[in-house]
Amino acid sequence: MSDPNPNTRETDKWLEPGKTNAQVIYILYLVGFIVGITALAGLVIAYMNRGKAGGFVETHYTWLIRTFWISLLFSLVSALLIVVAIGFVGMIATAVWVLVRLVKGLQALGRNEPVANPLTWWI
Repeated sequence: MSDPNPNTRETDKWLEPGKTNAQVIYILYLVGFIVGITALAGLVIAYMNRGKAGGFVETHYTWLIRTFWISLLFSLVSALLIVVAIGFVGMIATAVWVLVRLVKGLQALGRNEPVANPLTWWI
């Protein structure tokens, strides 16, 4: 038999808003430490799905988007401070800060819990 709507295709659901999509974004951010462009891809996907998932996953999208922008700000400030040698410490601190936020978010997502305070600048 033929498909009544031949223009639709089945997806793996990882691009649709929800828990699996948020996990993909966390992984893209982590891979971003090696291949930087994947973090940007994760940011785009997070913006595309923010406001569509509902429930506890919404806090993860906010957390991920803010993690990207705040880490970019910290990285730029650290890059400017490299001239006085403290920038290297700032870059390492930023990387650790991002890793802690990503691990904390992944753990909460694995427990089907929202991020406690997704608007914080801290951890």
